[in-house]
Amino acid sequence: MPSQRPQFIAGQLYHIFNRGVEKRSIFQQVSDYFRFVFCLYELNDKKLIKMRDRVSERKERKYTGATRVSDREMLVEVITFCLMPNHYHLVLRQLVDGGISLFMKKLADSYVGYFNLKHNRKRMGSLFQGRFKAVHVKNDRQLLALICYIFTNPVELIEKKWKEVGVKYIKRAIQFLESYRWSNYLDCIGMPNFPSVTKRDFVMEFFGGSDGIKKSIEDRILYKTELKKDFEKIKDLVLE
Repeated sequence: MPSQRPQFIAGQLYHIFNRGVEKRSIFQQVSDYFRFVFCLYELNDKKLIKMRDRVSERKERKYTGATRVSDREMLVEVITFCLMPNHYHLVLRQLVDGGISLFMKKLADSYVGYFNLKHNRKRMGSLFQGRFKAVHVKNDRQLLALICYIFTNPVELIEKKWKEVGVKYIKRAIQFLESYRWSNYLDCIGMPNFPSVTKRDFVMEFFGGSDGIKKSIEDRILYKTELKKDFEKIKDLVLE
């Protein structure tokens, strides 16, 4: 993890991430995931927004239920997101000076307030492991690797050590990603999920469309698996 947060520059891309304190769950129920995604959309506004503490799950699914006006002044573009039980990943493009810092403050304050109220965490300390972490995405190679890493992150929910040992059931892993709701991968491969939350034009152009994105994700899974197989063939010939 980076020791210093980069200076956020308008127009630049940043990998934003954080996890629960002591790796504890930050999403305990389906409604928690919905709430976080709802916040990604609703709080992306330069105007001050007063969100109610309790918003019904039906309203969250429709992205309503907050005090706001219709014309937003967006702070960031949400390029990519993935929510895991105890952490999250975002790729954001800052649109205005101070946009990422303000957006992340509003996101943390709103979600932590909701989570503490819903799960009765009045005296249980912090939810997140400190302030969010950020890495500047400096080139196309870094961006390609990052998005593929983020979109394949959920595979560890069904094959925990796949990044180290490869995927045992490749078809199942690919199918699992195509059913995992808590990222914008589905939206990127033409399966509408949370289309209002993210700005996908850039990603679509970068990967050459939905087919290009899907191929890149499947290639990452296959690469990790084949790499492990190749190592297994020669492991007796190399020094530890």
